[in-house]
Amino acid sequence: MRSLSLSSRLALLFAACTAVVSLSAGVLFSRASEAHFVELDQQLLDGKLMGLRRALHDIQSSDSQIRLADELSRQADLSLRITGSDGQRWYDNSAQLPDRLPQKPGLSTLNDAGSDYRVLNAPLFVDRPDSPQLTLLLDITHHQHFLQRMQHLIWLTVGLSALATALLGAWAARSGLRPLRRMSAVASGVSAQSLNARLPEENMPPELAEMAHSFNAMLGRLDDSFQRLSAFSADIAHELRTPLSNLLTHTQVTLTRPRPIEDYREALHSNLEELQWMAQLVNDMLYLAKADHGLLTPKREPLELAVETDLLLEFFAPLAEDARVTLRREGHARFEGDRSMLRRALSNLLDNALRFTPAEGEVRVRIVDQVKGLSLTVENSGDGIDGALMPRLFDRFYRADPARQESSSEHAGLGLAITQSIIRAHGGRIRCESENGWSRFVIELPRT
Repeated sequence: MRSLSLSSRLALLFAACTAVVSLSAGVLFSRASEAHFVELDQQLLDGKLMGLRRALHDIQSSDSQIRLADELSRQADLSLRITGSDGQRWYDNSAQLPDRLPQKPGLSTLNDAGSDYRVLNAPLFVDRPDSPQLTLLLDITHHQHFLQRMQHLIWLTVGLSALATALLGAWAARSGLRPLRRMSAVASGVSAQSLNARLPEENMPPELAEMAHSFNAMLGRLDDSFQRLSAFSADIAHELRTPLSNLLTHTQVTLTRPRPIEDYREALHSNLEELQWMAQLVNDMLYLAKADHGLLTPKREPLELAVETDLLLEFFAPLAEDARVTLRREGHARFEGDRSMLRRALSNLLDNALRFTPAEGEVRVRIVDQVKGLSLTVENSGDGIDGALMPRLFDRFYRADPARQESSSEHAGLGLAITQSIIRAHGGRIRCESENGWSRFVIELPRT
């Protein structure tokens, strides 16, 4: 079955279903016809039995023999055998009767020499234990021939209907699967350079419309991923080009002529700063690569989030004082997680909040302990975030400043991406909101 096409499988399935239904209906009809004939034969033989009993009331009289002959003459295909209580044969109205007949009382069926008989055994006198036995034989060969012809017709009908259904099923399946062939044609033309192709979702069957929608959504995600990958490569090149150019230029200028030892020392210090920036950038990129491959495995240790937050606020207090920004923490909760990873994530959010909070503004950290988990919100007053920038805030190297004037490692555009990876590694999620002059990053962590 694996080598058969879907159309062939459907056609064979239709044919098999039709054959089963036709065969079942034919068998039921054959059984019903056979039962109907048995019932008719039973009624006929019961009627003849009553007539024979009346005719043979006085079996020794000549009048009784006349009535017996008259009764038997009315049914050409009916035969009679009378045997005594001792098993001796008293009477046969036909020399063609078989020698051995069924002895059990009631109705039975006998086949002898190509002829079929319905046999009824009954006593002549019901109230006498030594009563002679009457055996009525009804020739039903024509009934059996009819049933055989009907069975042959059933098999012929089953075969023809299965063949017709297979052909019609193949045509219907091929017509019904035409949208799948269109989907295959579109899929075969998809490549990294042509991810903008989409399947037409209109005029499609409901079963395939959902598949087409999912396929188009997949192409959209692939297209977006390739675009982000291309942008990521360009961003890496841009971020590394500047420090490398600085190192080359500074080193070339320093080596143009002999200089005092202090000039060389100053040049080395300047180069060291650029190298440290590049090392931090590479470390951040490796950290994100580990997160992409599920290699970030946070330790689980009990943490008091209020204490951890207060320590970070104390660290950022001098910067906040210089920027004339107020820091505040509200709420408390306990959580089992990786202390260093969560501190790094919260530090990135606090650093962003401080950089974009105007003088006399405020940065708040709110911790809310809930039944199903906890939420940690870092919010700051200011101008807010443009809604058009929201979908890309957590992209790598993405910064709202297109001029890329920032030159420090912590401002390379990786902070929010790293924060998101840390929160996901803990089974949580992070989102950004901006309204009424406040920008907030909301972290939701599950209860452990």
